[in-house]
Amino acid sequence: MRVSVRARWWAELPPAAGAAVMAAGIISTGLHVLGRELPSLVALIVCAALWLVLAADFTVRLFGDPRRFRAEADTPAALTAVAATTVLGARLSLLGWQPLALGLLALAAALWPGLLIAVLRHWGRRMPGAAFLVCVATQGLAVLAGTLAAATGRDWLGRAALAAFCLGLLLYAEALVRFDFREVVSGAGDHWVAGGALSITALAASGLTASHLWTGWAHTALRAVALATLGLSLAWYAVLLAAEALRPRPRYDVRRWASVFPLGMTATACLSAAGPTGVEWLRPLGTVLLWIAVGAWLLTFAKLVATRRLAPGGW
Repeated sequence: MRVSVRARWWAELPPAAGAAVMAAGIISTGLHVLGRELPSLVALIVCAALWLVLAADFTVRLFGDPRRFRAEADTPAALTAVAATTVLGARLSLLGWQPLALGLLALAAALWPGLLIAVLRHWGRRMPGAAFLVCVATQGLAVLAGTLAAATGRDWLGRAALAAFCLGLLLYAEALVRFDFREVVSGAGDHWVAGGALSITALAASGLTASHLWTGWAHTALRAVALATLGLSLAWYAVLLAAEALRPRPRYDVRRWASVFPLGMTATACLSAAGPTGVEWLRPLGTVLLWIAVGAWLLTFAKLVATRRLAPGGW
């Protein structure tokens, strides 16, 4: 019985579970920026362990069940594979593990075009919040490439980061047009990605603003975009939080990890943007938001554990 339960749990891992990796990774990054190294490393270990489990599951499906793999690759949640890889890679780069981070960038870049095209081919109207993952995955590449450019001095990575960043902006606009705004009050969790996608855009813009590659009008424009997207993400944060208060959704759903990720990403974007933009009050704001994100992560994890005790086969 125990073996069958474990096998069923493994087989039922949905693509949306990748958001759990993203959530742990960005919280680890935020805690690192804040100087809280011990809890940051704990979150990193969780992130890496989850990534390994999901990477193994991804590989098994690719070669063992190609029909199911193709069906799931058409959904926006499949892009969590790219986003989670870039978030982990960026955190490892901050730790000084540049070769491994470069390997993860190569892997994410290899996965990205095929998954992106598959998702875009099956887009429709009134999409859930997961639609914004087309932006998140692309901006994840921009963040990781920009982080590695700063760490290794490889300017071509900085230029690649700018290209991914610009494409990510366009993809956000396209996702916004297709987003079903009713999800704000009825979504199961992934509707928070509408704001989280802007937060990772602001994080990418902050990294580009800090780069020596962009000076003059380019630097000014990047700083303006960083502040504008961060401001809009904070507006989304307020709207989504108010919607949660007006219509609570306490039941656990795997898509709740896609709520935790934007909370952590918004906090980290504030912390990271304070220096390059010169807006110092963003740091204390980011500190408060980060501890809220940590609390949300712990609460979601507790609900996952409680749910699995009641129904061992689910995620």
